[in-house]
Amino acid sequence: MTSEHEYLIEVEWAGNRGTGTSGYRDYGRELVIRAAGKDDLAGSADPTFRGNRDRWNPEELLVTALAQCHMLSYLHMAVRAGIVVTAYRDSAVGVMRQAGLGGEFTGVTLRPEVTVADASMVDAARAAHAEASENCFIARSVNFPVDHLPTILVTAA
Repeated sequence: MTSEHEYLIEVEWAGNRGTGTSGYRDYGRELVIRAAGKDDLAGSADPTFRGNRDRWNPEELLVTALAQCHMLSYLHMAVRAGIVVTAYRDSAVGVMRQAGLGGEFTGVTLRPEVTVADASMVDAARAAHAEASENCFIARSVNFPVDHLPTILVTAA
């Protein structure tokens, strides 16, 4: 079965300081990301590129999308495998190499820490990461490796 989904996002630049892009230092990198029915998301460039560190940058959002997609895929796989997950957190890191004016991500490492309800679930919980990775739409769409270094914990009795 094939289906197609669309995602409508509006991005509006909010960095015109009165003279537009008259010079590299004359404009802000602030922007607002909108989607119907959701809170606005304040965005900017990475501080390395004269952006505002208090706002989300596209590089952070890409790593976030990968971590969030993996988590949601993983939770689905856990249900299918009878694994009871009681907590999940990730400390993901993405690496981007800059060359001249451009650059590219060379990899993202997800470090999910998953807590399961019983010690008998640990092996299956670890194995479910591979299946989640294969089914994560975002990870399947990027041209760099997305690695996983999971830690599996058991809920304290």
